[in-house]
Amino acid sequence: MNAPRPMARTLRVLARLLAYPDHGVRAHLAEMRDVLHAEAAISQDALAGLDALIAHVSAQDPLDAEADYVQLFDSGRRTALYLFEHVHGDSRERGPALIDLAQTFEQAGLYLAAGEMPDHLPVVLEFASTQPPSAARAFLAEIAHLLAIVHDALRKRQTPYAAALLALIELSGETPGRTEPPADESLDATWAEPAAFAGCGNTGQAGPGAPRPIPLVRRPRDGAGPGARR
Repeated sequence: MNAPRPMARTLRVLARLLAYPDHGVRAHLAEMRDVLHAEAAISQDALAGLDALIAHVSAQDPLDAEADYVQLFDSGRRTALYLFEHVHGDSRERGPALIDLAQTFEQAGLYLAAGEMPDHLPVVLEFASTQPPSAARAFLAEIAHLLAIVHDALRKRQTPYAAALLALIELSGETPGRTEPPADESLDATWAEPAAFAGCGNTGQAGPGAPRPIPLVRRPRDGAGPGARR
């Protein structure tokens, strides 16, 4: 297998494209497109798909873009960007898995901002962008089967966002496959809990519609406060 091309900037752009499309994201869409083409870490076909996604979000009314995002990613598990939803759901295993992933980030000197979950795909991509290309590709390859689940669900919904997942699968060195997971649960069913634990569900913990901070921050230095950014 050939050595991967530099991909750090592409991964950061993909992290932003998969984040909630607030004003901060939409204001830089043209710059993101330029970065993707300048780094050329992905194929022309993948670039064309991302161009279409950027054009789609750019052309939307801001409220429509935000509403479509929430409907797409927060209304069922098949399109969830919280990766452990596809592995553990709401089981007890999810907590330790989240801790392990956060510790992986910390070992690289990166710390979660307040309110962020380590398995949220934009956060994962921010981490991967800090790694050398070979390590980033290996990391993406480890989660490629989860990326394939989300990509397949997005493809079936005929949304331009599928292009972002397809680009990530390409960066992982894997080939996109088609999966047949169980049918989507409704949002109400996803959040439903046994009576004894009502209100304790962890699906959709990060509230849609709220501005998202930069997902990962470096350890503060020289007395810098907890809000210090990279």
